[in-house]
Amino acid sequence: MKCYIGVDLGGTNVRCAKITENGEILAQVKGPSYGLEGPEKVMGNIKDLIHQLPNVQEASGIGVCVPGPVDKKTQTMTLSTNLKGFKGYPMAKELSEEFHLPTYLDNDANCAGLAEALVGAGKGLHTVFYVTISTGIGGVLVVDGKTVSGMHGFGGEIANMIIDRDREKVNYLNAGAVENEASGTAITRKGKQALPEEDIQHAGNVFDLAEKGNEKAKAIVSQMEEDLGQMFATINTVCDPEMFVIGGGMTKSADKFLPGVIENFKKFSHDAVHDTPFKIAELDEPGIIGAAMIPLSEGE
Repeated sequence: MKCYIGVDLGGTNVRCAKITENGEILAQVKGPSYGLEGPEKVMGNIKDLIHQLPNVQEASGIGVCVPGPVDKKTQTMTLSTNLKGFKGYPMAKELSEEFHLPTYLDNDANCAGLAEALVGAGKGLHTVFYVTISTGIGGVLVVDGKTVSGMHGFGGEIANMIIDRDREKVNYLNAGAVENEASGTAITRKGKQALPEEDIQHAGNVFDLAEKGNEKAKAIVSQMEEDLGQMFATINTVCDPEMFVIGGGMTKSADKFLPGVIENFKKFSHDAVHDTPFKIAELDEPGIIGAAMIPLSEGE
């Protein structure tokens, strides 16, 4: 059975693992990423960690999951907010030269979606659209085991999708961008604004209050369900996937909002697509597994 090296690189921590083509983690090492200390420090650290894995040369390739969009033609990051100095840096080339293995990059949401499509909830399907709903909102279309990133690496970057242009402009995203209206951060912000008398620390507090009958909390959740339903309906008009897979921290409360999201998806979409299944992501380690799946998806 083939195996691959997966590297999950974040702004704070990094993990390197040896993983089978079925997604089984055989060995793993981790440590700080030194993300703000520049490429030389970061890359030296990654190489040291990979060298600690057993029998690295048995692997058929290396995949690196990074926190930002990737230009697949150059295999470099096009934006590196959390990794100082990595915009355009030849990370894949450097690792390939060090280990004499084909090396590929992709962003964290794409990696999670690829893992779920190949060995998780969407295994065996031709087209899967993965959406992560957490602090922010991201997504990726996976077709026949390959992520569709587009010309600039921004394919699936659905955070900026407008669901209502008459909403307030919160930050650099569009006014009415779905991330600013329906992410965990958005629900927490709205909860604090509408319920100053309550101790709102995270979105789960708003869901709990809504479940107890608080009318203001119920209105926030109802609006979220409508906004996400519209988002999924819009995505469906573009790619009509065989399944939507949903990951991210908000899935812990999925039972409290997903049925409403599906109802609204049906309200905003064509009758013919109402049977599109929605499934919660299955994998505990989608980032690191997805990283290892990149060279597999490239035919290595």
